[in-house]
Amino acid sequence: MAVNHLTALSEGVSHCGPQNMTLSSSDQKLLLTWEDEPSCSALKDAVVYELLVLIADKQEHHDNVVVTHDQTGSTHSWNWTSYLPLECATHSVWLRSRYNNQTSPWVKEKALPENQRSKRFEVYPRDGAFEAGSTATFCCILPAGERFHKMYLSGYNGVNMRSTRISNQTYALTLNLNEASNVCIDVKCKTNRTTYGACAFVGYPPGDKDLQCETQDLKSVECRWTVGRNTQFWSRTKYQLQGSPCPDGSKGRCSLKMLVKAGETNWTLTASNRLGTVELHDRADLTKRVRMFAPEEVTASTINSRNVSLKWRWTVDEYEHLNLTCEVQGVHGETSSTSKTSGVGLNAAVLTDLMPNWTYEVTVRCRTETWRWGNWSRGLDFHTKGDVPDALDVWMQMKENQVVVVWKMPLTNQSHGEITDYEVTWANTTTRVPPSEHSLTLRLDTSEEHNITVTAWNINGSSSPSTVTTPNISPDGTRVNSSWITGSNGSFMLSWPVSPASSCGYIIDWCPTLDCQTVDWIKVPANSTNVTIFSKSFRDGLRYSLSIYACTEGAPVLLERREGYVREIRIEEKLFKSLEVKQQEMDAEVSWEKIPVRQQPAFIRGFTLYYWNKDNTVFNVSTDDPEATSLTARNLEITSYTFMVAARTALGECGNSSIIVTLNSLTDDLFKSIFIALGLVLGLLTLTTVLCYRNWACIKYKVYPPIPKPVLMDNWLTSAVHLDLRREADVSVIPELHPKPGVSGNDYVSEAGMPFSFIQTPKGYYNKPLKKNTPPLLILPYTDVPSPSGPPSSPFRGVFPNPSYDPIPGDHWFRPELLEGTPAIQTSDGYHPQNQAETLIPTVDVPHGPDSPMSCESAYILLPQLPST
Repeated sequence: MAVNHLTALSEGVSHCGPQNMTLSSSDQKLLLTWEDEPSCSALKDAVVYELLVLIADKQEHHDNVVVTHDQTGSTHSWNWTSYLPLECATHSVWLRSRYNNQTSPWVKEKALPENQRSKRFEVYPRDGAFEAGSTATFCCILPAGERFHKMYLSGYNGVNMRSTRISNQTYALTLNLNEASNVCIDVKCKTNRTTYGACAFVGYPPGDKDLQCETQDLKSVECRWTVGRNTQFWSRTKYQLQGSPCPDGSKGRCSLKMLVKAGETNWTLTASNRLGTVELHDRADLTKRVRMFAPEEVTASTINSRNVSLKWRWTVDEYEHLNLTCEVQGVHGETSSTSKTSGVGLNAAVLTDLMPNWTYEVTVRCRTETWRWGNWSRGLDFHTKGDVPDALDVWMQMKENQVVVVWKMPLTNQSHGEITDYEVTWANTTTRVPPSEHSLTLRLDTSEEHNITVTAWNINGSSSPSTVTTPNISPDGTRVNSSWITGSNGSFMLSWPVSPASSCGYIIDWCPTLDCQTVDWIKVPANSTNVTIFSKSFRDGLRYSLSIYACTEGAPVLLERREGYVREIRIEEKLFKSLEVKQQEMDAEVSWEKIPVRQQPAFIRGFTLYYWNKDNTVFNVSTDDPEATSLTARNLEITSYTFMVAARTALGECGNSSIIVTLNSLTDDLFKSIFIALGLVLGLLTLTTVLCYRNWACIKYKVYPPIPKPVLMDNWLTSAVHLDLRREADVSVIPELHPKPGVSGNDYVSEAGMPFSFIQTPKGYYNKPLKKNTPPLLILPYTDVPSPSGPPSSPFRGVFPNPSYDPIPGDHWFRPELLEGTPAIQTSDGYHPQNQAETLIPTVDVPHGPDSPMSCESAYILLPQLPST
């Protein structure tokens, strides 16, 4: 607003107005102070002071200040920061009062009057400080005769930069300082003749917070706080505690020597730089904020197996009057035991719950009430006394008619001394087991329950007894089905439903499925039905059997069985060692041997059969049965096929094995069957032909086997023929043959008129003994052959056949010519039959049938020729 306009507004007269106005400036900040006229004290309501700020005679800012009735008569102040440095243009402040629609005249004050402004032509502000993220304005004052070209920042990328003209020789650059810089930024103003410049700093005001003060010796105060972000100023932030400088303030701590008294005190920290000042406050009674020094000379006065008594000394006498809480900690490796004790001036404590026969390092620290802990003391080493071992963790393993009792080897923190031996008791038997062994095999009746107790011994005595009860195993007992389980991260995660049979928790044991020599186990409390099992002995690709038992007061109850791998691995190629293909018409059945578990590093969840021919078109058939041993490819063609079998696992298909087979047509199979049948028939016909031909040749060429040599008795034609036959121990008499008078030499009949007469004995028919030096006659078995050529009235109905020589049927006469090379018949009286004569012994008709008085077969006797002399 122009000055003439303000004068026009102030023509009225007010009863209350400002007086004794003073305008001061610092950098770009204006500070205006004034007082009320004496007449203002009579007013009952508030007075409003109206302010106007003009830059280069242009209104830039308007503001109101309300003065209440109780503030009337005092000094009032108002401040405002200009966007433009005061050196760049004239800044003036106009002030008047307003009360009940009445206003006082405007009163004007100027900052940096014309005669106090710099006559130099340059850039302002010089060495200015700006907060990162703020908007800044720089101005350039040019001498007469120079023309403005541009303003810019060297080495800094500001945003939203714009240049404006304030007067004929004054220009301004406004921009956003978006980031801090730890170096000076050059602001340049270029004219047609030269370049002017100034330096500017961009950073942050102090950001420190969280002041806390405490004492250690009650003779000094130490305060700590959180230091804010880097202000990026080349000059450090200045810190003061209770008005005293802090040399180490940039590190967030400051100390002050003073005697600490009981009662709350206000503690003030000031942090300041060119962009601002931060004040931090803390109110506390420092006698309750004692961060104590570490105890000195810590010693163990009494050492037992499970506790130790400690003492120490304080270096500050005032600690003896403080209410202290001390913490004593005993550490050994990953094991620790802590004890807390409270008291006034505490300097002793007892550390309990220690492990016998154990080495500890003990440290102590203390504090006052709820304040932070003091420093730890130096460590004290000591060794506790020994004690009896802890109770053993006992389990059992059933093996047919044996029970294997197993227990875990006590750890060092459980044995409390060197184990000398173990004692196992069952029924009325007790045995000792050396410390190197942790199992005992017992031959017990597994159809009954047995209580087995195991204790451990060391030089201090025996542990509490641990008892396990073996379950009875009956042949017809119920079996628990086994299910599959998949491991994760080298472990098994098991869960199971709550069992009403459980009274003391659960037991889970495990061992390799195929080689369960040593069993391992873990016990789970009753309120838990899940567990994660880790073991250093677990191996990838090895199947494990896991059993879940309910713990009872008696024998454990088997609930579930699981089988699984901690991590399955791929099965190697060529798993199927003996692939066979059997063609069934136009189908092909591919079979293999059952895959043993030892060759399964992963669960086999089924099989897939792939097959393809020369066209490389792949077909497949699969099964989800892991016990399958065959798959059938159907509707194949008569060609060569490649069959490949793969096992399906959680890792994909693996264990591939292949075989190539050429399929035969059904006609080929028929021809094969026909040829085989024809070959068999031809072979049978050939054999029959050979046999028939041999028989025919024997008949045609009269080739017969050799005939035995019969020997006749002396006077065989006139006396009885004695035949010698040895059969077992009995001898039968052969009937005597006598020539009948009047009968031709070719006909012979018996004395009774029968063809022959035989003497019967109870056990058969025997010839009488031959005379000395008389060769015996040979009687040959008889075969009844009809005589088609003989007369019907002939009494001779049979011949005596030779078993190795069967004459032609119907030929009942002796044929000497068939006996070539045989010796002639010898007689005792020198009778020599003619060489070519036919010697006839008529056949004998012997009664046959079961009713006959004697049973014998007719036979013929072939008489050999006598050797010629």
